[in-house]
Amino acid sequence: MRYLVRDRLLGFGDDYWIEDEHGDKAFLVDGKAMRLRDTFELKDAEGRVLIDIREKMLALRDTLLIERDGEALASIRRKRLSLLRNHYRVTLVDGTALDVSGRILDREFAVEYDGELLAVVSRRRLHLRETYGVDVVREDADPALLIAVAVCVIHLAEREGEED
Repeated sequence: MRYLVRDRLLGFGDDYWIEDEHGDKAFLVDGKAMRLRDTFELKDAEGRVLIDIREKMLALRDTLLIERDGEALASIRRKRLSLLRNHYRVTLVDGTALDVSGRILDREFAVEYDGELLAVVSRRRLHLRETYGVDVVREDADPALLIAVAVCVIHLAEREGEED
C-alpha cells in the first residue's frame, strides 16, 4: 500500500494529511505547539489518535519515543557507530530492531527488519512537487507504525541538519 505525504519542513504546530494511493485522507500528523519538547500525534481519518510521538528528555543523543494507547512502542535514534550519517535504529519494546538507512533528507530510504524490506520512502516516481511516497511492502506490516517511523527519522535528520 502506498501513502503520499506532502513534504514541507516541519515545525512546532504543523499539521498535515497523509493520503492513501486513491487520494483519500488516511492519517493526520498533528504537531503540538507550545510544548517544551517536540510532540506529534498520528491520527486516523476520523481523528482518533493511533500513535503519539514525543522527544525523549535528558537523552545524550536525540531520541524520539513512539507510544500507542499510552504504552511505549518504540524509540528512534541515529545509529551510534554508523559511518553513514543517515542510518537510524528503531528499537521496539520487545527488543526487535528495525534499521532505517538511505538519503533521509532526499526522502530516499528504506525500513528493514533483519534484512527484509518493510517499507520504502521515495519521491522518485512521483510527479507532484514536495511529495514523497511511503510504500508499505509487507502485507502484515503496521502502516501507522511505519509512517510514524518515517516522520520521526525525517524530523531527526532535519534537526541534525539545522545543528550543523
